[in-house]
Amino acid sequence: MYSAQQLNRARQLAYLHSGIALSDNKDIMIGNRLDKLKRALQQENVDTVLTAIENGNHIEAFISAFTTNKTNFFREDFHFEDLWHRVAKQAIDEGKGLKVYSSAASTGEEPYSILMTLENSKHLFNAPYFNYSLLATDIDTNVLAHCGRGIYEWNKIEGDFPDWIKPSEYFMRRTHPEKNGEYLVKIKEALGRKVKFEQFNLMSNPYPFKSSEFDVIFCRNVLIYFNQDDQNSILKKLFTALRIGGTLYLGHSESPLTLAPYVERCGQNIFIKVKEFA
Repeated sequence: MYSAQQLNRARQLAYLHSGIALSDNKDIMIGNRLDKLKRALQQENVDTVLTAIENGNHIEAFISAFTTNKTNFFREDFHFEDLWHRVAKQAIDEGKGLKVYSSAASTGEEPYSILMTLENSKHLFNAPYFNYSLLATDIDTNVLAHCGRGIYEWNKIEGDFPDWIKPSEYFMRRTHPEKNGEYLVKIKEALGRKVKFEQFNLMSNPYPFKSSEFDVIFCRNVLIYFNQDDQNSILKKLFTALRIGGTLYLGHSESPLTLAPYVERCGQNIFIKVKEFA
């Protein structure tokens, strides 16, 4: 068990280094994350660990322990269906490309799902020269390393992919050496080269993006970890980087908050930017 003082120190450090707001009812989770951090640093004394963090040491290990990376391929698949049915088709019909930003890459399932969706659009709409780019960022360098490796466990029975995606076109597969009936899959190199992974903290100010730089922004299931003021701040900065007519995808329990007057809803947590934020 950790004392209230130790939990509050961890809570303050989480906000300082990532913007994550951990409420008083998260004490059990904070304790679990502290256990994880101590194991990672091979330390038994939590006060020693917290003091080291406060002195600017082991920041990346702390961020890795305190960030949540629950994700899967094609999570909330209706967003990817909208991406190829509406967004990619419109760009192809107009002879334009797409610039896409995934703002919470986690271990890579979302950005690779975006890539598979856009590659699939080339085939569906007979557009082999359809051009796009994808930037994917995360605050945690450990998960970004996972993204770069592009290796995942896969069980065919669990149905990780929608029926309009053929995994064999995008992955190399081999039998899992330790889990019977499961596989390890690796993103094919040709697909992996089409995404750029970078470390980035959504609490940064200013953002390193040009005004109206992106056609599509995915910001899903990450805002829930911030307080409402910080959510609004993040959304405004992302919104500035989204062009008029561009699409913003949010997570199932997230909303555009103060941006609501500047967007048009186009489906389940799908928003089109219709005017600049005043």
